[in-house]
Amino acid sequence: MSLNAQFPKQVPFLPGHVFSDPYKESHHKTQQFSNINGTVQEKTNFIHEEFDPNLLDSMKMGTPPNLTYGSRQPPENDYIPRIQPPWLKYDRAVLRFYSYFQESVVENPNENYRIRQVIIYYYLSDGTIHVTEPRVQNSGIPQGLFIKRQKIPKKLGKQDFYTWEDLQLCSNINFYDRVYRICDCDTYTREFFEYMGKPLSLPEQLPRDCFQAQKETKDLKINPPDTKEYKEYFEVKLGGGHPNGGLNKYLSNDRKVLSFDIIWDDASIEGQLNYYTLNYYLADDTCEVKEVRKQNSGKDPYPLMLRRQKIPKQPILTHYPGMTLKKEEFYSPQDLICGNQVRIYGRDCFIYGCDDFTKEYYLKVLGIQQKPATLKQERGKKFYQPVPPYNGYGYEEDSLGSVYSLQPKPPKKDVRKNFTQDQFILRFESRLISEIREENSRRFIISFYCGDDTVQVYQTSERNSGIWGGKFQERSRQKNPLTNDYYTEKDFQLGAIVQFNVYKFQLMRADEFTVNYMKQKSDVFKEADIKQIIAKLRLFADHYPNFDSFLLDLMKKLDKQLKGQIEFEELAAGLQELGFNLTLQEQYYLMREFDISGEWKLNMQAFWEGIGGKRS
Repeated sequence: MSLNAQFPKQVPFLPGHVFSDPYKESHHKTQQFSNINGTVQEKTNFIHEEFDPNLLDSMKMGTPPNLTYGSRQPPENDYIPRIQPPWLKYDRAVLRFYSYFQESVVENPNENYRIRQVIIYYYLSDGTIHVTEPRVQNSGIPQGLFIKRQKIPKKLGKQDFYTWEDLQLCSNINFYDRVYRICDCDTYTREFFEYMGKPLSLPEQLPRDCFQAQKETKDLKINPPDTKEYKEYFEVKLGGGHPNGGLNKYLSNDRKVLSFDIIWDDASIEGQLNYYTLNYYLADDTCEVKEVRKQNSGKDPYPLMLRRQKIPKQPILTHYPGMTLKKEEFYSPQDLICGNQVRIYGRDCFIYGCDDFTKEYYLKVLGIQQKPATLKQERGKKFYQPVPPYNGYGYEEDSLGSVYSLQPKPPKKDVRKNFTQDQFILRFESRLISEIREENSRRFIISFYCGDDTVQVYQTSERNSGIWGGKFQERSRQKNPLTNDYYTEKDFQLGAIVQFNVYKFQLMRADEFTVNYMKQKSDVFKEADIKQIIAKLRLFADHYPNFDSFLLDLMKKLDKQLKGQIEFEELAAGLQELGFNLTLQEQYYLMREFDISGEWKLNMQAFWEGIGGKRS
């Protein structure tokens, strides 16, 4: 894409009406410290220093009004000032401006004035200026230092001196009744003005005087326009060969080929996207277009779409080729840019990529960075074979073995997990969830085997209850109907609801081994980590003005009778009243952590200190 394509066409091409580069990829943030032209500088635009009137009064000369006030505190960071003085911040920082002044010449018929170039140096450390004129050999004019380093007043006899803000490009400045025209500056000066928020204008060229123009045209010789043709004619007449103008280009660019990836969208009835490779030979500016072959494409394997030749932008169609007087314009490397279209004898092809050699050539020779375009990926044809439903025999992996292969193989088992986790069995006491009221009183023991993720269910019964106890479900793997995945150990949390076939169970309690196992594996059972539970409980303090008011309200709502210990039901009711949504497992581990007496009662003093309260 050319540079002019970034600019709007309906807006005048003036400063301030030009958009920034849309392909810019670097968006650096402003840093506090910077290194400009080898000088370390610190930005102080956003540094704010507080004003203390008492400190200023104490620093004044004279006796303090009250000697009993006490000695003044020593200032902080007095050896490193917060705001650096100019002599320290701008040490060896100099602004350089290129300027000139016009000097009149008398008693000379060839010129009446002369342009003398000078350099103005402005020292930021103390605001001094000195002006020097570069020495030119054999100039006949005494050159060198023009004005010594000093502060230059704007008007003679006044103490108003020039500052760096007065030095602007394309402006006149008066030093001791001599007017200088500032036309340009160096890179550091321009960066300094941009950093200070006052960017400089565009530079202007130095004017030429009559002496320079006369000096340049003194020894200039202009050959007649037909000198080259005369030389070639006499060389051939004397027996020499015809000159070959393209020989040098051929020798320097031999075997250098630019390769581009192009695509042509055939809009005909049986058309499709056609991919080609366009090779541009730099030796003679010819091109060839090769077709990219794909397997099972259904197309005849033609090697070339266009043989090697020059491709015209607008081909001239005539019945007598070579006899037309019209000149054709052919494609050149400047026209083959990624993102552009190339018209190859009526076919509009889109250039979307190139090879590494082409990118390097464009960057080094033409100064253009090739950016490949992204194309929409074609959707491949996918064929789906329906999987037959599970027949109920064995595990589902056994039945799928006969679907994926003619010779079924047994499913692979996780042997490492079986050896390391086989001894761990998680047991939970649960209740049945049913629409029948009498069924809800049934109690079960669910055992989860961590070695192979199998589940076994036993039913417990009381005497004279009319319910038979024993095995309720064989040991097997069960699927979660919500996710359609097999149950794992992280799905078994206190208060969670699991479903086996058509039966739903709610996990109420766990044995001591299961509780310790879940506490040790806090990365899997996150609701069993007491640190995360306390952190979650402390988050509710954001709704209070401060943390102490949160603790007081929490203790009042939990221990309403000020007993010092509360039951599990009181803990659950108090958290629900406060609107704290802790799960059953989190409440269980909270009760277990602060149960000091072992009577399944939460100690309020330990809970106060554990949640972050101060010890009394």
